[in-house]
Amino acid sequence: MPGTLDRPSPAVTVDFAARLPRHRRSAGVARRLLRTFLAGLDGAEQLLEMGELLVGELVANAVEHARGPSGRLVEVRYAVSAGRLRIEVHDAGNELPEVREPAPEDESGRGLWLVRELASAWGCCPREGGAGKCVWAVVGPVAPAGGGHPGRASTDLPGQVATGQEAVA
Repeated sequence: MPGTLDRPSPAVTVDFAARLPRHRRSAGVARRLLRTFLAGLDGAEQLLEMGELLVGELVANAVEHARGPSGRLVEVRYAVSAGRLRIEVHDAGNELPEVREPAPEDESGRGLWLVRELASAWGCCPREGGAGKCVWAVVGPVAPAGGGHPGRASTDLPGQVATGQEAVA
């Protein structure tokens, strides 16, 4: 890449990826990695709280529900562009996630409901070049996509494709 930047501006796409074990502690690790990733970016503090919540829920879902061969890892990816954070969680499971409407007395089952309600956009798509899926969420201001509908979140960060099922809050 020509030249270097000490602190990338929010308009520059920055990528980060890490592989984590399918373990209940991985959600906390993913949150710490996100904090570290965003700490070096000007203006990214506005993305932190919501980003931590969403990545924690997505990783917890991947650990709990993704069925795949033993020993498979969960991968988290973060990208920031134009003041928006895209979170991706890749797992080896092929089953698509479903949003449930839990009863008030249910002790679990609210993860994807929270993602649907709080993310600017979210969705799921097959993993490129492999088994499994990618569940993604976008944190940031709601902005019309090129030619899109006003109020609909723009999800197309450079190098990313918003395919599969999509829910917009």
